[in-house]
Amino acid sequence: MSLAETAAPVKDMVHNDGDKASSLKNYLFTSESVSEGHPDKICDRISDTILDLYLDADPLSRVAAETLVTTDTVVIAGETRGPDSVTPEIIDQAVREAIKDIGYEQEGFHHETVNIDVKLHKQSVDIAQGVDEGTGVDTNEGAGDQGIMFGYATRETECLMPAAIHYSHKILQALAKARKTGDLKGKIEPDSKSQVTLEYRDDKPVRATSVVVSTQHAEGLSQEDIKEMVRPIVQSILPEGWMPPEDEFYVNPTGRFVIGGPVGDAGLTGRKIIVDTYGGSAPHGGGAFSGKDPTKVDRSAAYVARYLAKNVVAAGYASGCTVQLSYAIGVSKPLSVYLNTHGTGTAPEHVIVEALQKLVDLSPRGIREHLQLSCPIYARTAAYGHFGRTPTEDGGFSWEKTDIVDDLRKLLG
Repeated sequence: MSLAETAAPVKDMVHNDGDKASSLKNYLFTSESVSEGHPDKICDRISDTILDLYLDADPLSRVAAETLVTTDTVVIAGETRGPDSVTPEIIDQAVREAIKDIGYEQEGFHHETVNIDVKLHKQSVDIAQGVDEGTGVDTNEGAGDQGIMFGYATRETECLMPAAIHYSHKILQALAKARKTGDLKGKIEPDSKSQVTLEYRDDKPVRATSVVVSTQHAEGLSQEDIKEMVRPIVQSILPEGWMPPEDEFYVNPTGRFVIGGPVGDAGLTGRKIIVDTYGGSAPHGGGAFSGKDPTKVDRSAAYVARYLAKNVVAAGYASGCTVQLSYAIGVSKPLSVYLNTHGTGTAPEHVIVEALQKLVDLSPRGIREHLQLSCPIYARTAAYGHFGRTPTEDGGFSWEKTDIVDDLRKLLG
């Protein structure tokens, strides 16, 4: 199903001849993002910080770390299997450094004074039996759980991400940079949200019809003050001519946002799964990413699904591509591999699927090794999306590479 089929058409865009197919090409679509200082994103950052600690000590560590934050409190729970050198004291210090890096030095949630309660326990031997190579019913390294995972890519942006979520992320990244090192230091606080609505014509984004930015701020600043601070940031991110009309540019619509972060709302790991992926432009299997080591296919298979979809689009075999993978706990092979080019494909979909499976081993171990996922690369993924990012020299965001394009073209002719 294409984005055009899932988004409701706008009435005034329907053609007078009543042609339903043509009306579905013109519509509005919205995606949102939240900043690194949003309570749920603080939790994602903490959970992935703990994962990185374990993987740095032992690349084969197993981690499933969940975090809760509220006023003056961080609670960490979950299961691990890794070296004893990762002590509660080391975790405590790393969590405080993460909170400091986000920017929390306010009454009610300060990196120096927040109470941190670590309640991690050892991984279940029953789960370990299904994952460990040489144990369980399938003696190969099996998936850490059952589930379905999706990957998506589209030509809407240079990074092959849907435009609405791409610009939503970029607005908040720019706002965070200005808050930490620029003109907004001391004026804007860490907790922020954005939302971008785009008009599509002929299934392509042409402008923003509305933009919403809500950001925590220092006492004494008015709504209009904040709006004038945010305006140039939004203008710098949106393409030329895309800025919405003034009455559709909303900044702190409630009028005041001084109380924020964990003081204003509790947070949990894994509650922003649509923000983390494609902003609602593609299906989602329901699994969260943060705090999970790469034997958990919720994470690793979603990464490789994006990798496959992106390489198909980058190779020119589709303008948009969705990939679905499914797994069973303890089983090493995927139960299904599905690909949909949404009517834009230049090669038969089953032929593309066969070629991809020749190029990439889609077993949990094969994914982990192909994308080099057993490295401490995850804390940086916790905010502003897991996809559409630039691969780094230390292996971070390896799933964004388009390094099988040439091999794919050779196989498909």
